Amino acid sequence: MSTDTSNVGADREGRGRIERLLNSPFISDLLSNRLALIGIAIILSMLLVAIYARVFYDFGALQSSRLGGSIPDRAAPGWAGGPAPANEMLFGTDQAARDIYKRTMYGAWIAMKFGTITVGVSTVLGVTLGIIAAYYGDVTDNVIMRTMDVLLAFPSLLLALALVAIFGAGLWKAVIALTLVYTPRFARVVRGAALKVLEDEYIDATEALGAKDPRILFRHIMPNTLAPITVQSTLNFGLAIIDIAALSFLGFGAPAGSPSWGKMLANGVQFGLQSGRWWMSFFPGLFLALTVLGFNLLGDGMRDALDPRMQDAMD
Repeated sequence: MSTDTSNVGADREGRGRIERLLNSPFISDLLSNRLALIGIAIILSMLLVAIYARVFYDFGALQSSRLGGSIPDRAAPGWAGGPAPANEMLFGTDQAARDIYKRTMYGAWIAMKFGTITVGVSTVLGVTLGIIAAYYGDVTDNVIMRTMDVLLAFPSLLLALALVAIFGAGLWKAVIALTLVYTPRFARVVRGAALKVLEDEYIDATEALGAKDPRILFRHIMPNTLAPITVQSTLNFGLAIIDIAALSFLGFGAPAGSPSWGKMLANGVQFGLQSGRWWMSFFPGLFLALTVLGFNLLGDGMRDALDPRMQDAMD
């Protein structure tokens, strides 16, 4: 009997939290933003596509050439091109007779996977450095933020290219390079938000009660900086996906044969555009553009919902 009562109480508490979340001003403002809803729909669609491709498609089969060539992305001698879309295959085939439809679908998994890792790691590093710099100040603040300023002084893609040239080519090395590029953005945003939180009296009260630094940093300061962190993460997710595709397009990211959108675009430019086979570039480019658009729309909607001054300016 007591177990049933505790379960009922837990269920009610869970439903109460969900109801409070759904009734919060942020959620109501976000759901009333039509562009943000379009962004959410695009992201969920791409996520479902990515999961479906990862479960049902074989990565090795998508890489291999059906023309028997030793180099997957090279056209065979005398290659005349695959069928156009809506003929034998929905999106047509590439120079190695591979199904562009399946490769484009699997490209969504690669984009989501490596985009999530890039943004997740850079968020953790940037938030940690930002709140430490704001809390301790003086020398610690100067050392951290001047280092961030040096990294921010370079254009993001140019710095990523320089780092990839040092680390070497490959998707994981591209992720490491982009993580270092995005970390200063989070550190600067979080530092500004943390400085405002440190002005509140409850921080002084917490220190007077003898709370240790880690508790103050991660229990009291960081939760009150989640709004700018969330917006920055969402916007940078789209940037991470397009930067990973750009590095793959330039030959520093995905290896030959990989069903990455950036690599597929590079193959389309090399083998397709000049010969009129537009579908080799169009479909991966379309999916890439839609994914980045979805995250940008959602990020803008979250920023508007979290910043009342932005709403006033729009009104």
